[in-house]
Amino acid sequence: MHYCVLGTTRALRDDGTAVTLGGARLRALLTVLALRPGRTVPAGVLVDEVWDGDPPADAAGALQALIGRLRRALGHGAVESEAGGYRLAAPPDAVDLHRFERLAGEGSRALENGDAADALAVLGLS
Repeated sequence: MHYCVLGTTRALRDDGTAVTLGGARLRALLTVLALRPGRTVPAGVLVDEVWDGDPPADAAGALQALIGRLRRALGHGAVESEAGGYRLAAPPDAVDLHRFERLAGEGSRALENGDAADALAVLGLS
């Protein structure tokens, strides 16, 4: 699975087909988790981010329901429960933002070392 947060938040299967994600809150939840792939995000942070500081009366229940919807869309193993929060079970390179940052850093270092050919290759420009 690949996650896109640069632009409209999307999830893509390995074959490139898009996963149907319904609703702004579900995309917001995926975005918050994808910004920290492989790391536990506390439930309170998820509630604050997804509901933009205006949580529903039963925030814990609403978050659990949203997590359930995200798991149904992505596959149950994509979002793991951890003590006090949840985490996206994905390496950083599965998220376009983190992959972009890594490649940009590698390309910049190659340029700093005077290796323009390597920079072009890393950035996919050759």
